[in-house]
Amino acid sequence: MSSKKIILNTNKNFEIIDITSQINREIDIDSGIVNVFSKHSTSAIVVNENESGLLKDLELMLGDLVNDKYSWQHDRIDNNAKSHLKSFILSSSETIPVANGKLDLGTWQSVFFIELDGPRTGRTVGLTFIGD
Repeated sequence: MSSKKIILNTNKNFEIIDITSQINREIDIDSGIVNVFSKHSTSAIVVNENESGLLKDLELMLGDLVNDKYSWQHDRIDNNAKSHLKSFILSSSETIPVANGKLDLGTWQSVFFIELDGPRTGRTVGLTFIGD
């Protein structure tokens, strides 16, 4: 087992960053699995298609589900309840197979870091590799 990390800087409040190639550069096993984990509770890691319309649809859907219609309790602390709630809906990690020294994704799949409370500097994505 080995661990590495990717450090990201984000530029927008909501931003989807394809980190597939960055993960592939860090892979140090021939086959096995990698767990990709965001170390922040106002971000997410997802696997899906990298198609601009779909990515815009995700932002629209999340904004519709978690909006200003309610007076969110967490906003009393640091005014970012919507970011935390969107992260609950998504996920903080994905576990992905590795084959031949690279992510074994489907044809249209990519791995995304989703910023929900940016812009931020020094966002950390942990990578844990298990395999040969």
